Amino acid sequence: MIIVHHLNNSRSQRVLWLLEELEVPYEVKRYERDPKTMLAPPELKAVHPLGKSPVITDGDKTIAETGAIIEYLVSTYGEGKLSPPVGTPERLRYTYWLHYAEGSAMTPLLLKLVFSMLPARAPMLVKPVVKLISAKAQSTFIDPQIKTHVDYWESELRKSTWFAGEEMTAADVQMSFPVEGAAARAGLGAEYPRLKAFLSRVHERPAYKRALERGGPFSMVGGG
Repeated sequence: MIIVHHLNNSRSQRVLWLLEELEVPYEVKRYERDPKTMLAPPELKAVHPLGKSPVITDGDKTIAETGAIIEYLVSTYGEGKLSPPVGTPERLRYTYWLHYAEGSAMTPLLLKLVFSMLPARAPMLVKPVVKLISAKAQSTFIDPQIKTHVDYWESELRKSTWFAGEEMTAADVQMSFPVEGAAARAGLGAEYPRLKAFLSRVHERPAYKRALERGGPFSMVGGG
């Protein structure tokens, strides 16, 4: 039996969604973030040395990192579902988005989260300086980087309904997290109709709704 070591408000929500799409039985073992630091509890280190989520166990196997988990689940249990055939252009796009989501897309979003939190956590004596530095870093580097990525996603969705083609794949499960993050941290205005439509399609999927029922309320707070 697959066990998903599920941290609230984390990337592991995607793993629950994928398992629901694949209709694979699984159990959820819940972990809660520290309400002050928003970090994962130390109990997760008993599962994997980094103490991060997502991580799954399947028999004697322990797999961490969302991309690796998705590849494992799709190849082991997918039976051809949620991945385009090998050798097709869609498969190449699928592989790209599967790795791009964490390799490139999440970096500026994580920086946005960190720099947004810095002023509130700085000592009172240096808080004004930290606030200025944070605002400058966001306006001159982080926000433009996020816009570059979000513009890119919108343009790519002009080519097809989903990121890898006309059929939903596990690459869309992977990309849902950065798109949700951009919507929460930067906003998706009227200039991004395709991304907004993408999120609407995701949220309406029965498997996505079932995953929320299993995993609990979900909001973008970053972390891992």
